[in-house]
Amino acid sequence: MTNQNRFEGKVVVVTGAAQGIGRGVALAAAREGAQLVLADRARVLEEVGAEAQALGALVTLANVDLETYAGASALMETALREFGRIDVLVNNVGGTIWAKPYQEYEEAQIEAEIRRSLFPTLWCCRAVLPALIAQKSGAIVNISSVATRGIHRIPYSAAKGGVNALTASLAFEHAQDGIRVNAVATGGTEAPPRIVPRNPNPLSAQEQAWYQGIVDQTVESSLMHRYGTIDEQVRAILFLASDEASYITGSVLPVAGGDQG
Repeated sequence: MTNQNRFEGKVVVVTGAAQGIGRGVALAAAREGAQLVLADRARVLEEVGAEAQALGALVTLANVDLETYAGASALMETALREFGRIDVLVNNVGGTIWAKPYQEYEEAQIEAEIRRSLFPTLWCCRAVLPALIAQKSGAIVNISSVATRGIHRIPYSAAKGGVNALTASLAFEHAQDGIRVNAVATGGTEAPPRIVPRNPNPLSAQEQAWYQGIVDQTVESSLMHRYGTIDEQVRAILFLASDEASYITGSVLPVAGGDQG
């Protein structure tokens, strides 16, 4: 039976915590005793913080831009100032902004996709390392995607491939420091409509057709032929973050109904 207090007394930092999988991770960790530092740029983060507090968690909020190293550094400084340590970092920021064949992407769009889905994880891993090395302990869970093998979002796919490489190499480099680094490669996940859309512009008929291509390919590539739920992703993420996964590091776990990415 799963220990329902796996994060009792632990400080858990969750990025992209205002909605979707990040919100799910934050509230589930709160139920299991975590002290939380929640980061997002969306104002709705305050509502998630209140929900977590209602579950009994001590919560600190950080409205920071994690596409910058300064934002990532400020987040870790906030966690250390408030709680004195960091035990778990869940790097959840990322997501496709545009959906279209690669030749349709503009230069600025390609750069924006990489900034959104690779740099927050790169910066946060770099910013948290000194504290974890000093403690000789810590767990990092990076949120990747099986879209590393998929269509109509090549820059995002490349960014998540970078997350996978970062995960493996960082685990190799810092196992000697008592730090575990793993990733969950999420598949298609059912989620409520985003409060803050990644792409605020309405989709044209052609763009809708390209996005439908992603949906169709995602369902077809899954052996279960369905999207997953937020809870199905959260359970895998928190397992890797917990001491139950104490002998697991450098792994990328696909949670995609059999799609290996």
